[in-house]
Amino acid sequence: MSIPSLGLGTPKSFNPYDLESGEFSKKSRKPKSSIASNSLKMLKSIANRFHYFSKLHPFLLFFLSLSFGLTVLLILSFYDAKLPVLRVERDYSFRSLRNLVMVAGHSVYTSSSCGKVDEEESWLLEEYQRHPGQAATFLMHIREGVEIAARDEEALVLFSGGETRRDAGPRSEAQSYWAVAESKGWFGKKGVRLRALTEEHARDSFENLLFSVCRFRELTGTYPHNITVVSYDFKKERFADLHRAAIGFPEARFFYSGTPASSTSKESALKGEALVRAQFLQDPYGCSGSLHRKKVGRDPFHRSIPYPNGCPELREMFRYCGAAPYQGALPWTQ
Repeated sequence: MSIPSLGLGTPKSFNPYDLESGEFSKKSRKPKSSIASNSLKMLKSIANRFHYFSKLHPFLLFFLSLSFGLTVLLILSFYDAKLPVLRVERDYSFRSLRNLVMVAGHSVYTSSSCGKVDEEESWLLEEYQRHPGQAATFLMHIREGVEIAARDEEALVLFSGGETRRDAGPRSEAQSYWAVAESKGWFGKKGVRLRALTEEHARDSFENLLFSVCRFRELTGTYPHNITVVSYDFKKERFADLHRAAIGFPEARFFYSGTPASSTSKESALKGEALVRAQFLQDPYGCSGSLHRKKVGRDPFHRSIPYPNGCPELREMFRYCGAAPYQGALPWTQ
């Protein structure tokens, strides 16, 4: 005869019977702790331990915090110096151009009409520039730069010169030259117009050269293979010898196209050039003394110089100020 099981062995769970309701009541269960609750407890525990540690070792905590802060600062400064070089390459629309033709500006065009570009009254002239025929020499420079570029399809023309005259208002020498070329129909070489731009921050002849090289880098993504400078013939030694040597550009790839000064100003121009050349011989980078003061005077509107942001490879040269040539690495000598 089989005996019914009395529940011995593995006991089954049962719910007690509620006499008042006449139903079986469910057994209450302990709520499971959530992940968020556990995380909160862990954070509180870490915070308590950190608080206890700071009271126990205050000097050690200060030293560790200082070390961490300095480490972060060093890392950020390192990447700040390197990131400009490591930027994502831009789509340089002038990347096919290899050679630079720089036309150095000497004055600002102030006439409301472009029909009088060869008249002195149309330009804001310094005292030493007020000679008959002076305006015509500016026109010769503009035309010479355009014609050189017309013979070289890989050339980029840059008219260089900043907002150097207070009485002219915030108008640059570079924009003046570009506007004159435009008014003259690019002297019959209209194809050059698409390859002619401006550099609008230079305040002296050295900056004409250096800033134009930087501007070329901004526009093409690389540095010029050849450089041709257009200015007065009596400034050849200053540009081709002093300024070229200061930036360490190879002599074999540097060219100079000089036009004559007006006949009435030639004698005084030669005397003035001898003085300026002597100053650059002592101060090749124009960063001290009378050359520096002259640059400050030629910045009446306090324009911020954007370089070397557009030419990061020359950053150290921009910081250099010495009588000897800069000895650091240069992109055109590597």
